[in-house]
Amino acid sequence: MRLSRRGLLAVGGAAGALAASGSAAAAATARGEEHRSRRVRTGFDRLAADGFALLSGQRVGVVTNPTGVTADVRHIVDVMHGDDRVDVTAVFGPEHGFRGTAQAGGSEGRYDDPATGLPVYDTYQASGQRLADIFTVSGVDTIVFDIQDAGARFYTYIWTLYDCMQAAALAGKRFVVLDRPNPVSGRAALGPVLEPAFATFVGRERIAQAHGMTVVELAALFNGEFLKSNPVELATVAMSGWRRSDYFDDTALPWVPPSPNMPTPETALVYSGTCLFEGTSLSEGRGTTRPFELLGAPEIDRRWAAAANALELPGVHFREAYFTPTFNKHTGKTCGGVQVHVHDRDAFDPVRAGIGLLVTARQSWPGFRWVNNNWIDKLTGSTKVRTLIDAGAPTAEVVASWRDELAAFRKVRRRYLRY
Repeated sequence: MRLSRRGLLAVGGAAGALAASGSAAAAATARGEEHRSRRVRTGFDRLAADGFALLSGQRVGVVTNPTGVTADVRHIVDVMHGDDRVDVTAVFGPEHGFRGTAQAGGSEGRYDDPATGLPVYDTYQASGQRLADIFTVSGVDTIVFDIQDAGARFYTYIWTLYDCMQAAALAGKRFVVLDRPNPVSGRAALGPVLEPAFATFVGRERIAQAHGMTVVELAALFNGEFLKSNPVELATVAMSGWRRSDYFDDTALPWVPPSPNMPTPETALVYSGTCLFEGTSLSEGRGTTRPFELLGAPEIDRRWAAAANALELPGVHFREAYFTPTFNKHTGKTCGGVQVHVHDRDAFDPVRAGIGLLVTARQSWPGFRWVNNNWIDKLTGSTKVRTLIDAGAPTAEVVASWRDELAAFRKVRRRYLRY
């Protein structure tokens, strides 16, 4: 049988693709075997293994939510409440609540936990002296923080950490932070850095949009950089077995959704970029089974996916998609848009991808609007991203606009890395 030159090239290309696929699969298998032999132990695992010695003789309050679990998915409050070596006397619930019953922007209020009988105090939207008074009323000596973060500046649990540290210092309480993995790895900090004038509960201080840190590292940075005029008495328990290059599926730890719209580690992978669509007239996928991966609005068609793919952003493809949100924006309406498919997470830059999607959405759909009093400025940390996109700047120019501030943050960040 004779093959044309085109046919030979096609066969060769297919063989090369198969070889590459086989190499990738072999590498993934080897990586999986390596991680299975290297167990990641959380800060709580190590605290418990040491008999809770760090908390000996203390009345302990715990700031946590459903993510505060052991490797066999027992909640840490239930574990500590049943252990005579530690005296847990109160629980403090963040946004979504201690047991996780509330949607975004909600909490559970003050109640007694049916499982343990412990008083549960609501910390959501409490800060400063008001939160310090809650700690004082609770009667605790030491406050323990253990919540799974998602790796983005606007994910509110790190600001619950910040507010609780500040309030604990005001109330004269000791503060202990138990570490958990950054689910999207700790390889790098990405994106714009918050300007102080735009500080809110989705960003209190000058950190990057994707900070690339764990909560123990952030606690040390907060205490050393932003709370240094009145630092809290801080103790931390690091993880063992975790490396900065690890994604959550490398850890063998159980994933518990840290909030209702963060169902999987894949959601966290894109969240630091696609959450920016909260500030637009497009749905960010709330009310679907793929929040922050599905983006769109009524009347958007295939042209947006085509424009986004034309950017040739590394590590990601954008699929033309249609969906009908069950709540939040465009409830009950068929939306056209994109689904974000990350095919190489080491090459993928979620913030760059988010900016590229904003730029192309504005170009492709006449109905594109900034909403909620320019909420996008609070999410990005300044007016810069919005004004550049409005002026027609391409993706590369918008991304280049934060180069210097990001470099400065990375320099500060290095001093607080533990792994």
